[in-house]
Amino acid sequence: MHFSDFSAVQVRIARPTDRFDEIVAFYEKGLGLKKLGGFSGHQGYHGVMFGLPNVQYHLEFTSHIGGSPCPAPTKDNLLVFYIPDQKEIKSILKRLADMGHHEVPPENPYWKDKGATVEDPDGWRIVLMNTEGI
Repeated sequence: MHFSDFSAVQVRIARPTDRFDEIVAFYEKGLGLKKLGGFSGHQGYHGVMFGLPNVQYHLEFTSHIGGSPCPAPTKDNLLVFYIPDQKEIKSILKRLADMGHHEVPPENPYWKDKGATVEDPDGWRIVLMNTEGI
């Protein structure tokens, strides 16, 4: 079976947070993602979008004035960034460590050989994988 009629032009991964400012700092200053845009005062919501690394694929974080509880899932729910340059990974890890976000052991040992796992302020895990990707 072949599905060739799927033609999305953009993918957004969105998630709420109660630590909006900390999340913005983690992904913008720590990881170094580019802020693509944001909004505030939208029926009690405000949000920000970050590029991954372009606008076709991006992350969105939102917060609501009434609260946006967002407990992290299991330690094996991951956002993986494939970064071929080891120096870039070390630089990112240093920035994150300087912000208080240190490397944690991955639940799945697959990610340990060529990757570094860090938790964001909400406890969601990201992996900086030192490969070209798939």
